[in-house]
Amino acid sequence: DVQLQASGGGRVQTGGSLTLSCKASGSIFRLNAVGWYRQPPGKERTLVARIFRGTLIRPISTDYADSVKGRFTISEDNARNMWHLQMNKLKPEDTAVYYCNADISTDGPYDYGKDYWGKGTLVTVSS
Repeated sequence: DVQLQASGGGRVQTGGSLTLSCKASGSIFRLNAVGWYRQPPGKERTLVARIFRGTLIRPISTDYADSVKGRFTISEDNARNMWHLQMNKLKPEDTAVYYCNADISTDGPYDYGKDYWGKGTLVTVSS
């Protein structure tokens, strides 16, 4: 089985910074993609940032939601199956529950992988 554990949420004032971290553990053969999504109160869950690690036919890529470009940075620690979201210049509209996500292969090189989710961590930005 695979588990994702997110950490680092909290309360911060407008303009402040927070770093979220996620660690994947369990029967992992390969992390195909890692990312962060968020769900503001009363709204749908949407992509914040994502790293696709690449294959023979598709290169490595990193995607950000337009609303966070230039403020948020996603990074990963491959050796420890961890990834992070550095959030700078936070705004009240960044308030949300943040979920880490990963596409993980568990059954060898021919397993195309499936999505796994962490439980979410709350980020509150006060004005």
